[in-house]
Amino acid sequence: MAELKYIPGFGNECASEDPRCPGALPEGQNNPQVCPYNLYAEQLSGSAFTCPRSTNKRSWLYRILPSVSHKPFESIDQGHLTHNWDEVDPDPNQLRWKPFEIPKASQKKVDFVSGLHTLCGAGDIKSNNGLAIHIFLCNTSMGNRCFYNSDGDFLIVPQKGKLHIYTEFGKMLVQPNEICVIQRGMRFSIDVFEETRGYILEVYGVHFELPDLGPIGANGLANARDFLIPVAWYEDRQVPGGYTVINKYQGKLFAAKQDVSPFNVVAWHGNYTPYKYNLENFMVINSVAFDHADPSIFTVLTAKSVRPGVAVADFVIFPPRWGVADKTFRPPYYHRNCMSEFMGLIKGHYEAKQGGFLPGGGSLHSSMTPHGPDADCFEKASKAKLAPKRIADGTMAFMFESSLSMAVTKWGLKTSNCLDENYYKCWEPLKSHFTPNSRKPAGPN
Repeated sequence: MAELKYIPGFGNECASEDPRCPGALPEGQNNPQVCPYNLYAEQLSGSAFTCPRSTNKRSWLYRILPSVSHKPFESIDQGHLTHNWDEVDPDPNQLRWKPFEIPKASQKKVDFVSGLHTLCGAGDIKSNNGLAIHIFLCNTSMGNRCFYNSDGDFLIVPQKGKLHIYTEFGKMLVQPNEICVIQRGMRFSIDVFEETRGYILEVYGVHFELPDLGPIGANGLANARDFLIPVAWYEDRQVPGGYTVINKYQGKLFAAKQDVSPFNVVAWHGNYTPYKYNLENFMVINSVAFDHADPSIFTVLTAKSVRPGVAVADFVIFPPRWGVADKTFRPPYYHRNCMSEFMGLIKGHYEAKQGGFLPGGGSLHSSMTPHGPDADCFEKASKAKLAPKRIADGTMAFMFESSLSMAVTKWGLKTSNCLDENYYKCWEPLKSHFTPNSRKPAGPN
């Protein structure tokens, strides 16, 4: 596979044209009477026309045929994809899933779309407010099928297997420890090379953006220059028997046929694009004196709500870093949170739970559900010598955090057969260390 090229930057106004057609972008205007190379001009709007410039998202695509050239959409089976948050009764317990099982290619061919499984979510698609968390489990490429989402943006976190993603804007290669965002309405198709698994955070009605840095200053966390946007690439390909375009609309799947590949965009310009990011580029900020800082300092991307400082969803990571805090219990503290916290593990071992929380699995601690380090972690960290120490080397855990109270689907609680019924037992060995006659802590040995 030839090395792919990208344009660096987050949210930039970009322009790109396939080098096979130099000058494909119109000069000085968006939709001339006749476009260069006799292409069609098509605008893709990711925001209302009248949004402020700071939030206005749109791109112009110059393509061989417009995307409207397809047969009517018809409803298709949606498998385990859902937006029904009332399938089963609410469950406030701490929930943990073993690694989700990937179907064997020798038994059944499953591509990215067929392998979408909704785990939990909240809100309402029709009113453009909410989110969903999906697991994708697949073993074959999409071939002459593409997908686009009319409901929201996909933040895709591959955990096992790399993704070669064709989009209308160009091609991306996304590997474990990288993420990509494919925004609402963008058509894409995914090739895989092995049995493949990952996580998806879908947000309705809003887009992901970089978090405000406040007193951190102008630099830090995920820097804008490290996000990569694909460059224009097209194929002028007829598809005998028809190319299938799959649309997720109001939580349901629909399919339409067309005669050509949808990846026929010769040139484009705008600020509404797909993009990728390597998590190794995250500039970690941490406590260098005392106490465990709140995990919001590890926020990569946020999808804001209308309330200041409150997110529909945050994407947070727990990357390799130094732990140097003095006189401090260094692992994550015990916590009850008004936010809902879903955690996944790309690789390695999460510091607060060395056993049971495995790559390809997950956990959900719902609004106000208590959680924290298991008994073994507490005992070790309470007695550890507080020398500077590397934390999470070879590990990448992440969190999808939301202000919404998420409901778990029937697939998540029952059908997946991956729910760890013994999760609660990791806290049962916790014991009282209370010394009513002595204020002085025992301290480390």
